[in-house]
Amino acid sequence: MTPHAPHAPHVDPAAGAAVKAADRAHVFHSWSAQGLIDPLAVAGAEGAYFWDYDGNRYLDFTSGLVYTNIGYQHPTVVAAIQEQAGKLATFAPAFAIEARSEAARLIAERTPGDLDKIFFTNGGAEAVENAVRMARLHAGRTKVLSAYRSYHGATSTAINLTGDPRRWPSDNGSAGVVRFWAPFLYRSPFHSATEAEECARALQHLEDTLAFEGAATIAAIILETIPGTAGIMTPPPGYLAGVREICDRYGIVFILDEVMAGFGRTGKWFAADHFDVVPDLMTFAKGVNSGYVPLGGVAISAEIAATFETRAYPGGLTYSGHPLACAAAVATIQVMEDEKVIENAAHIGETVLGPGLRELADRHPSVGEVRGLGAFWALDLVRNKETREPLVPYNASGEANAAMAAFGAAAKKNGLWPFINMNRTHAVPACNVTEAEAKEGLAALDVALSVADEYTV
Repeated sequence: MTPHAPHAPHVDPAAGAAVKAADRAHVFHSWSAQGLIDPLAVAGAEGAYFWDYDGNRYLDFTSGLVYTNIGYQHPTVVAAIQEQAGKLATFAPAFAIEARSEAARLIAERTPGDLDKIFFTNGGAEAVENAVRMARLHAGRTKVLSAYRSYHGATSTAINLTGDPRRWPSDNGSAGVVRFWAPFLYRSPFHSATEAEECARALQHLEDTLAFEGAATIAAIILETIPGTAGIMTPPPGYLAGVREICDRYGIVFILDEVMAGFGRTGKWFAADHFDVVPDLMTFAKGVNSGYVPLGGVAISAEIAATFETRAYPGGLTYSGHPLACAAAVATIQVMEDEKVIENAAHIGETVLGPGLRELADRHPSVGEVRGLGAFWALDLVRNKETREPLVPYNASGEANAAMAAFGAAAKKNGLWPFINMNRTHAVPACNVTEAEAKEGLAALDVALSVADEYTV
């Protein structure tokens, strides 16, 4: 791996203040009460780090929003975007464009099974929207099953499929979505004692849900291969294969959402590769080009693609397969190959992050469980290891969230920008993070967890 040379940030507080003032005056931020936020003014980023205008540098353990899989400002990808901009900056999606064709070819070569047709979108939510539309049209049915503890995006269908509280304000109750419990042994809804029990009981629960909903009314089942924001819960052995068998038996389309878990994040091209399972449709985004230019898509099986061979698919996007985004994807995939980024993610997970996080769990009473693969890990923080009571209540805010706020502040004070969701912190650095950088992150987590420990009982 090429080490990331630490950048010496240029200190310019006045410029930072101007950026912050313009932001506060005009930018409307997502998922936020506008008057209660204080966005950091970012001056630059490189590799696994970013920095502010005051000279503070942070190791990014969030990878943006878990998408800078090759880090910030990789020169090969930046050059590819510049070259494409000079050659053909944009063109309508109805035409065959070199960058678009090559990106589709490279993605199709890496997707499992016969997922060889690629429909491009601008991001993950649109990928989910179109995957569900394809499934409904192919199956001639309407209802879709999705899991609690899931996130599939913020557009209309995607937010209704989402299982976490971000759905609640936009849930219209009429989108044809039925939710079920996916396996999660640490907080098992089935009172299981082993992974085998959790797998069997979760599959039986899914069968029961189909029986009461009417299997013949279900168009698709959508699952994050490994749920991301909801907690990085790796499914037990046999579960995804069991869902595949259920879908085959009832003629249901199986959709795997790999928006967060795909393109090296788990130490393989796709998380599905860990489980030897091939879905009918697979959504992707984020890591496909490290987020340098917005891009997502749906990888489509031969059977579903055939549905639209002589019947028009009723969907499209003005910027589908945008040349700059596709050129970035081509360059990113090449970087992943040439620099062995996926192998690095697997190595770091097996030898540094996994062992290091488990060692932290042994020493800190606030760490209830460590879960993950590759560069995709979560720490489940608790008030009590025996009862497994979360460190903060579900969907906590304000004073109720004080413990996690204190943990986050401690991490940032020690130069680590943490990924925090509810009672969890996720360790999701760039997939080409070095061993030294990963250990730096673990050391900062160690200090921050000592603050979280103060809230345990």
